[in-house]
Amino acid sequence: MKLLTAFFRLVRWPNLVFIALTQLLFFYCIIVPSLPGTYYLQEHKLTTMLFYMLVAASVLIAAAGYIINDYFDINIDQVNKPAKMVVQKIIKRRWAIFLHMVITFAGLALSGYVSLKTSLIIIVANVVCSVLLWVYSTTFKKKLLAGNIIISGLTAWTVLVLYFATNTTLTLNPALQPEVAKAMHRIYKFAALYAGFAFIISLIREAVKDIEDMEGDARYNCKTMPIVWGVPATKVFVGVWLVVLVGALVIVQFYVLQIGWWLSALYVLLLVIIPLVWILKKFYQAQTTAQYHFISKMIKLVMLTGICSILLFKLYT
Repeated sequence: MKLLTAFFRLVRWPNLVFIALTQLLFFYCIIVPSLPGTYYLQEHKLTTMLFYMLVAASVLIAAAGYIINDYFDINIDQVNKPAKMVVQKIIKRRWAIFLHMVITFAGLALSGYVSLKTSLIIIVANVVCSVLLWVYSTTFKKKLLAGNIIISGLTAWTVLVLYFATNTTLTLNPALQPEVAKAMHRIYKFAALYAGFAFIISLIREAVKDIEDMEGDARYNCKTMPIVWGVPATKVFVGVWLVVLVGALVIVQFYVLQIGWWLSALYVLLLVIIPLVWILKKFYQAQTTAQYHFISKMIKLVMLTGICSILLFKLYT
C-alpha cells in the first residue's frame, strides 16, 4: 500500500486528473456538440473509443515525464522538498527508470494506434513530447526560459492534440459538407483560445515555481530566471504576462457578450479574471518561499476554473 501511494505521488496524480478532465471537457462540450451528425458517418474519425485511448496516452506520457523529472532531480529535491521525495527514498532509482520506460512505451503504443485511425501527427507529436520531457529533465530545466517554454508548450498540446485528431477527416476528404468545415473552424478557435490560456498561465506558474525553488536550483548551478535575472526582474516578467493574460481575457469577454453569452462572461470575470488580478497583487507582496508556494497553488486553481469554463459552452450549442 505504501508503494502504491508513493507511486501516485510520484506521477502527480492530481495533475493527471487535470489533464484527463481538460480533454474530456473539450471533447464532450465543444467537439461533439459542434460537429453535425453526418460527420460520424465518415470512415476516418475520432471515435469515442479512440478518444479515450488518446486521453490515456496523454496521461501516461505525462506520468512518465513526472517520473523522469524526479529521477534526475534527486539532489535538488533534497534541498527544495525533502519531505516529498519518492525516488530513492521510497522507490529505488532503477525501478523509477524502469517505470518511466514502461509507461512511456504504453503511452506511445496507444498514440500509434490512434494515429493509424486518425492522423500521423498524433504519434509524431507525442514522440516529440516524450523526448522533450526527457531532455527537459536532464538539460533544459536548468536553462534560462527554455524549460518554462517547453512545459508551457506541452500543457497547451493537451488541448491542441484533440483538434488535430478530429481535423484529420477534413485533410483526408476535401469534399466534406460545408457545415462540417464550419464546425471544424469553430473547434479550431476554441482549441487556440484554451491552448493559449494554458500556455500563458503555465509560463506564469513555472516562473513563480522557479522563485520558490531558488535555493536548491542555485546550489546545483541551474540558470533559472530568478537566479540569472534576479527576483525583481522575474516579478516584472510574471507581472507582464499576468497583465497580458487578463487583458486578453477581457477582450474575449467583450466578444462573448456581443453574442449573448452573459453567463460565460460572468463566470470568467468572477472565477478567472478577478482571481488573476488578486494573484498579481499578492505576488508582488510575496517575500518568502511559503508565500510563493501559496501563489503557485492559487495559479493552479485558476487554471482549473479556466478549463472548467468549457462546461458553459454546452449551454450554447
